[in-house]
Amino acid sequence: MRLCFRRGLIHGLPIALGYFSVSFGFGIMAVRTGLSVIEALTISMTNLTSAGQAAGVSIIAACGTYLEMAVTQLVINIRYSLMGLSLSQKLDSSFNTAHRLAVSFGITDEIFAMASAQPGRLTPRYMYGLILISFIGWSGGTLFGAVAGNILPVEVTNAMGIVLYGMFLAIIIPAAKKEKSILAVILIAALCSSVLYYAVPALSSGFAVIISAVIAAAFAAVVFPVPAEEENKA
Repeated sequence: MRLCFRRGLIHGLPIALGYFSVSFGFGIMAVRTGLSVIEALTISMTNLTSAGQAAGVSIIAACGTYLEMAVTQLVINIRYSLMGLSLSQKLDSSFNTAHRLAVSFGITDEIFAMASAQPGRLTPRYMYGLILISFIGWSGGTLFGAVAGNILPVEVTNAMGIVLYGMFLAIIIPAAKKEKSILAVILIAALCSSVLYYAVPALSSGFAVIISAVIAAAFAAVVFPVPAEEENKA
């Protein structure tokens, strides 16, 4: 069990480093919109969603309503429910309701990609290690960024936003090299996302992600059916 937790920590370390850079920029942005350091840190400690937090802070700065905030967060983050459903198929028998609820808090794009790439079934301790180190990186980056405040120029803050995409590519590219099915899913999802972006510009990014993911997953389910899962635990 300790080895599973340690493995989760090791696998989550690159995610934590990437999160630190991205959340550093979020911390600066939050303070610049009028939030205090404590408020910015609290947001990151209770939410693990870069796009959702950025949109939320923008709504706060614009004095938006609670309804606007709720709808925006639902649209942006609803894709995590699909990730949770997919990931639930890889959980081992020790995942009771309490473990599932705890792990659901930490499901993000990068954590989902890393967990999905693991062979066999996932144990609670592995997921806790993976989520814990990522959570520390996200919250720590926000704290340092909020403290830095207006010291760094806007150009530097904007440049940090690219780190998240680079980190995600570093996760999916090795898996795509090993499995043609994964490469096909990635290409189809990217194609669908591009078509939706240009063909339906009014469609929100959250719904675009959901539609692209469903189409790519349906394609993979038909063309690349998954064989019986190995019982080796991650």
